[in-house]
Amino acid sequence: MEEISELKQQLQRTKSELSILYEISNAMRTTLKLEEILYIILTGVTAHTGLGFNRAMLFLVNEKMNLIEGKMGIGPNTGEEAKHIWKQIEEQRMDLDDLVNMFKVSAYPLESQFNQQVKAMKLPLNEKNNLLSLAVLEGMPLHLNPQTIVNYPNDPLLKVLKTQEAAIVPLKAKDKVNGVIIADNIFTKRPISQDDLRMLIMLANQAGLAIENSHLYEQAITRGHVDSLTGLWNHGYFHHLLQSEIEKAKINKSPLSLVMLDMDYFKIYNDNLGHQAGDKVLKELANLLSDCSRKMDWVARYGGEEFSIILPGTIKREAVIIAERLRQIISQHPFDREEILPAKKLTCSLGIATFPEDAKTSSELIGVSDERLYIAKSKGKNIACWS
Repeated sequence: MEEISELKQQLQRTKSELSILYEISNAMRTTLKLEEILYIILTGVTAHTGLGFNRAMLFLVNEKMNLIEGKMGIGPNTGEEAKHIWKQIEEQRMDLDDLVNMFKVSAYPLESQFNQQVKAMKLPLNEKNNLLSLAVLEGMPLHLNPQTIVNYPNDPLLKVLKTQEAAIVPLKAKDKVNGVIIADNIFTKRPISQDDLRMLIMLANQAGLAIENSHLYEQAITRGHVDSLTGLWNHGYFHHLLQSEIEKAKINKSPLSLVMLDMDYFKIYNDNLGHQAGDKVLKELANLLSDCSRKMDWVARYGGEEFSIILPGTIKREAVIIAERLRQIISQHPFDREEILPAKKLTCSLGIATFPEDAKTSSELIGVSDERLYIAKSKGKNIACWS
């Protein structure tokens, strides 16, 4: 009878585990956006209806730079915060779907100190001198406990975790490691069992494929949305980005600014020196705009010699400062044979408009910024106009 009882318990446990993995797998299939997939994976690892770890983080391999980079970390910063969050989730009876849907509306969990610490981590992959590299290069899970953790006193990962026990599991796709999941129970101190590790490995196998599919999707999308000459986002995708950012601004009740930029005397330059010389200038300008923009900004080629920059979360005053800085950088840049132009320099004119101050829709915002761009042109060029 005792054996039958144990068998029943084992079957029930297996059924529960499969149900959890099925729910997480289904959630991963609802999107191809990398950030959403990473959040689903880590929420599956930490949710009380998932694997139930206190914290989890995910690192991805950057093959070009030969690094492993922190992409996302989910978990409370303190024990008190942990109690508050878990109590709130329990009271509201939130399941995995609820947590994922909440993230899609507002990415508030990513503002945590823990997530910022994880995202700041970048480690070289060419040596097995850190735990993350070891997990990637050997492709094997690691279970760190109080007895083994002392062997890595200066490991960068452990300096962030500050834990005595953790599970480190590689993510794989097409027989190649593309990332690593780390999970711990720093607040509850619950030991990580072999069952916990086995479940994490099973989830990691699905997660690696989901991340690979997301990368393939993003590559395909990017090819169709990128301007072939400059490498910036193209006209069609610019409209999609602007509409998307305005929707976010409405939800978050935040401002958004748009800068439209046009090269002065570009037709004269093109007509006199030819299209190859003109194309070279457009590429240089695209690089300048990309290099001088913030990570949160979107730079696109609107058409011809006209470019657009979407500035999320940016009020008019800040947008004017950014536009003026761009104008100065472009006017000071030494473009080839620019001395043939009337001003002896290749410069640009800019128009700035802000949502919701100047316009309520994407088309209105474009119209206002474009109008101001041509006011700048009419006032003598090499000017930024914002009113």
